[in-house]
Amino acid sequence: MTATLPAPLDVKLMNLTASVLFAGCVLFVLAAGVWWVLRYPGFAITRIVVEGDLVHNNAITLRANVGPHLAGNFFTVDLRAARDAFEQVPWVRRAEVRRVYPGSLAVELQEHEAVAYWGSESGGALVNRFGEVFEANTGDVEQDGLPRLLGPAGSALEVLQMHELLRPVFKPLGVEVEMLELKGRGGWRATLDTDAVLELGGGTPQEVVQRTQRFARTLPQVAAQYGRRVDWLESADLRHAGGYALRMRGVTTVVVGDAPAPATAGRRR
Repeated sequence: MTATLPAPLDVKLMNLTASVLFAGCVLFVLAAGVWWVLRYPGFAITRIVVEGDLVHNNAITLRANVGPHLAGNFFTVDLRAARDAFEQVPWVRRAEVRRVYPGSLAVELQEHEAVAYWGSESGGALVNRFGEVFEANTGDVEQDGLPRLLGPAGSALEVLQMHELLRPVFKPLGVEVEMLELKGRGGWRATLDTDAVLELGGGTPQEVVQRTQRFARTLPQVAAQYGRRVDWLESADLRHAGGYALRMRGVTTVVVGDAPAPATAGRRR
């Protein structure tokens, strides 16, 4: 029978020392490899390819806005941080960034498509076709005649949808809704491109549209009855049950249902 004797203490220490040295060498090699990857010029990002229908941005504006935020090389660049940097560029709604070997980043951008101004005229907020509010230089807006929408925070989509419902209602009259406001208590106020101000009242979108349709259907008849044109309208209040009140240049009248009530003619103040 053979007995196994424990290794001497000095042998154990030598084995432990060798293991530590080996592990240290491995770590050193890994660290050197990482350092080399970080520093090796061959792994630098040499090209950024941008795709998408860009109207308000170009290579110069993108480089100026994004360049300082791109840290690292092809392997170490943070793609999420790069995407966030692109999405902070004015007019950019969404960005997708991916690596393309060797040394390139492919970026697909989607810009905001402004369909309305948002808030007061002193601000720089716009609304895109998804009802999202974004900040940009309003001087860069290329479309003419965009409406202005107003409402409480978070209501941009609701106001945009109401504006889209009201547009065809006023189209037969040859006028446009230039400004639409959702007031704090849920009432709607519209300003036409003739400067006429309409109090549309509250309720569901269907109720508001039905009241406005009745008004638009009868307005030409009322205007003609008093020798006025539709664009002579100054204001109207549709919040009356079963009818509305309106004021035209020199005429104040109340309409109940579809039948105009007697009018009072006078000078415009």
